[in-house]
Amino acid sequence: MKATFLDEKQASKPFIMGCYGIGISRVVAAAIEQSHDDNGIIWPAPLAPFDVALVAIDYDTNPDVKKHTDEICAALEAKGLSVLVDDRDERPGIKFKDMDLIGLPHRLVVSSRTVKDGECEYKARKGGDAVRWELGEAVDKLLQTAGK
Repeated sequence: MKATFLDEKQASKPFIMGCYGIGISRVVAAAIEQSHDDNGIIWPAPLAPFDVALVAIDYDTNPDVKKHTDEICAALEAKGLSVLVDDRDERPGIKFKDMDLIGLPHRLVVSSRTVKDGECEYKARKGGDAVRWELGEAVDKLLQTAGK
């Protein structure tokens, strides 16, 4: 590179070593580079902007979905977890794709379909299949799964 500096006698000298700080942007870039897939980021839990993605399907049209989503969110936050609630009026596939792209470690889905069975759906972003959990056990199971 032929990078030089002037010493105290104004003589040109080559740099012997560079200095690289570990700033937040480098940490984030390294984490994303190390942990992603074709669907987006897979945040390591300590770096994730939120602990849980709580996806509500039919939030505005089904009072049971709204009730259970709000209760689960409040209970998770009371236990110290940060929750990103997706209550947008979008198709489920769009919501799931967006949550995969964002890459939060845990996803809970509350929908008309799951609520009628007294359940919600859990899926880890890092992989594995979606599983059904009873609504009354979801918070404790998520805390256990997240190691909290």
